[in-house]
Amino acid sequence: MQAHAEVVVGGGITGAALSYELAKKGFGTLLLEKYSTLKGATRYSYASLPYWSGTTDLTNQLFQEAKQHHHDLSEELQTDTQFRELDLLLTIATEYDPEKIATNFSQYNIVPRLISVEEACEIEPLLNKQAIVGALTVSQGHVSPEAITLGYCQAFTRLGGQIEIAEVTGLVKTGNNATHPYPERITGVYTTDKTYHAANIIICAGGISRNFLKSAGIPTRVYFTHAEMLETPPVELQLNTLVIPAVEKRLNSEAVTSTIELEQMWDEPGHEFVPFSLDAGAIQFKNGSIRIGQISRVLTDPHAKVDPVKSEVAMRVEIGKVLPALENLPATWHHCLVAYSADDLPLIGAIPNVEGIHIFSGFTSPFALVPPLAKRFANYVAGENDEIIKQLSPSRFMDN
Repeated sequence: MQAHAEVVVGGGITGAALSYELAKKGFGTLLLEKYSTLKGATRYSYASLPYWSGTTDLTNQLFQEAKQHHHDLSEELQTDTQFRELDLLLTIATEYDPEKIATNFSQYNIVPRLISVEEACEIEPLLNKQAIVGALTVSQGHVSPEAITLGYCQAFTRLGGQIEIAEVTGLVKTGNNATHPYPERITGVYTTDKTYHAANIIICAGGISRNFLKSAGIPTRVYFTHAEMLETPPVELQLNTLVIPAVEKRLNSEAVTSTIELEQMWDEPGHEFVPFSLDAGAIQFKNGSIRIGQISRVLTDPHAKVDPVKSEVAMRVEIGKVLPALENLPATWHHCLVAYSADDLPLIGAIPNVEGIHIFSGFTSPFALVPPLAKRFANYVAGENDEIIKQLSPSRFMDN
């Protein structure tokens, strides 16, 4: 048995950033990650930083903090996060009215500019002008998901933090039974070969967070989609922008499947609440590789199987309509779980009615919002008051 002040479960961007910030505050922190190489939603993300997309005072503040954070982060972590600014093109398909689509973006902190087909093709020559009736454009940030996560992990270990490659199989519980009739408390985690005890356990397990907590009898309103994408090796072809559709079907799927009415069904495997969505987009990284996506499926079983051959064909057909040069590039299909919440805001803080366990998950824009919120949450754990962290507490759903 080993004891720590904090045990963080999950070594993606959320767990890596939070572990680093906790270590900065002087907490003895253990980061537990199942895989020795980066996998999951962090690995297969576009890693975009949509600073422009705040719609409330809260999200505007967080995105502005994120922008400043990323400008300084490479120096702080002593690594190149590959941070850059690039043009985002939100393509408008031929079945839509560009002016009407543009009004859907009028509530954002920085309103994307509506441009013609010709202007869009000047910005991104690989676009198929026959497939769109216009586009919206705005500048936003971008990083390498692998580089920034590795940078956080290395900085964490330099501060004395400990990383163990181990699969967490359960939670150590005390209380709430005849022998110990006091409030239930989580005092540690079980892995396949060890038990680790800690003052606090923090779940940063992304899309698997819900099912992991459910297996311990702990409900939480975090959900997941099965996301699929294609990744090419480095190619000579040059994609200048991040291209995604202006009408993202995935966002609507998340909104309609995270209601309280479906809560019980989420705990039953085998449900598919809505047909899968396919949002054809692409981003090229600094090493020349391109990620093409994405299919999103709302399946209540985190281990559900999907047909990679059919998915790859569907993604290639759709990206071929918008960016024909990408359709037949050699690429590998990948699948992961992506976490989301019932209100587009992450769940951060103590899980109600159970002592000793916290969650840091459900980020809609993780690469933008995780760095500032990891810092805020670590400060909060250290005893500092933070009204933003209080607003993001899982307890906000207690009456819903």
